[in-house]
Amino acid sequence: MKKTQTQPIDRKIYDSIIIGGGASGLFCAAQLLKAGKKVLILEPNRFLGRKLRITGKGRCNITNNCSAGEAMKNVLRNPKFLFSSLASFPPEKIMEFFESAGLQLKTERGRRVFPESDSANDVADALVRLCGKADIVHEKAREIITEDGAAKGVRTSGGVYYGKSVVLAAGGKSYPKTGSDGNGYTLAESLGHSIIEPRPSLVPIETKETYPELAGLELKNIALSLFDEKNPHKPVYKELGQLNFEPYGISGPLALTASCYMDTCKGYKLVIDFKPALSLQQLDQRLVRDISEDPSKPSEAIFRGLLPRPLDLIFAKELGIGINEACGNITKEKRKNIAERLKSFTLTPVSLRGFGEAIVTCGGISVKEIDPSSMESKLVKDLYFAGEIIDCDGFTGGYNLTIAFSTAHAASESIIKSKETFKWE
Repeated sequence: MKKTQTQPIDRKIYDSIIIGGGASGLFCAAQLLKAGKKVLILEPNRFLGRKLRITGKGRCNITNNCSAGEAMKNVLRNPKFLFSSLASFPPEKIMEFFESAGLQLKTERGRRVFPESDSANDVADALVRLCGKADIVHEKAREIITEDGAAKGVRTSGGVYYGKSVVLAAGGKSYPKTGSDGNGYTLAESLGHSIIEPRPSLVPIETKETYPELAGLELKNIALSLFDEKNPHKPVYKELGQLNFEPYGISGPLALTASCYMDTCKGYKLVIDFKPALSLQQLDQRLVRDISEDPSKPSEAIFRGLLPRPLDLIFAKELGIGINEACGNITKEKRKNIAERLKSFTLTPVSLRGFGEAIVTCGGISVKEIDPSSMESKLVKDLYFAGEIIDCDGFTGGYNLTIAFSTAHAASESIIKSKETFKWE
């Protein structure tokens, strides 16, 4: 473990220095300030909460209106590690926190919680207001200063700052343009912490079959299934929801969640059901009814009633049915093909998109080296972790911000309750 013997050049000592002005860092700072602590926030970006301001396509899915136990079920990696922090600060308390800060909330499909204004800026601004008494320095952390096995301060690109505790809330590597460049991993690793290799999670999927003409098409209430060739009859994942077509493949909530189940894309296939509410038999009956109403109308009218444009035209072309020919010419065999294609539109995933499009980072600081009740390092006293930098991540639906806020709460509570005396030798 690296130790640095340093004499203070500035006698001002903070109760806590927080590295990172994102969701978890701001939340932790707000809690500490409320308790009367002196806080310094180190954030290299000019604006605080930069990544938070673009989450949820600018709407910010703050949390999920569910129990702590249900939230744990939606954590992909190391859910048991979060048992204590989620039990102490479940989604209900996260909602109460923001409402008490003057933010009106609403719950939408899937119990997703958003600000009533549909503005992620309002969420970030609420946290920034609560951090009004903090000192804020827009400098990049270069080193966490330690002495006798304890964190004592931070050396930045512009100076040295001292504190009774340090909270590393620098985020992961997703959306690097917002400042999530992995610097937090370097800082932790220099102090002896193990880093589980970070990789992008909740990302769009590139597929072998591409349909550039469908780019931007958004489909709702369809079903997506992911199959592994090792067990081709039982889906690894299946869910009803929204899917978007992209020039390279697919995105949207269903695709993002499906990506979590694949370390690599090898051996998987994706199956889209455009009509999950109807069986094959019911689809065939509908086709028979639509055709019998007017056998002379063009086949285009049949496809237009089933799918949005230009997906309807692609279907007709792939099935070898002329859009201008009379629908009465569609044979029983072709009707069967239409129904089967609607229920099982297959795509072959070839790769996942990178960190630039990842909602969250999978991997990070090993939870084996963090106290789950306090988020304090087991290797360096008075060093705490919060948020995405920890090797915990969840599905879409507000679960990753829930992790950020609950771990930040655990860290702040531990710092507030600490009665250790800060001394410089």
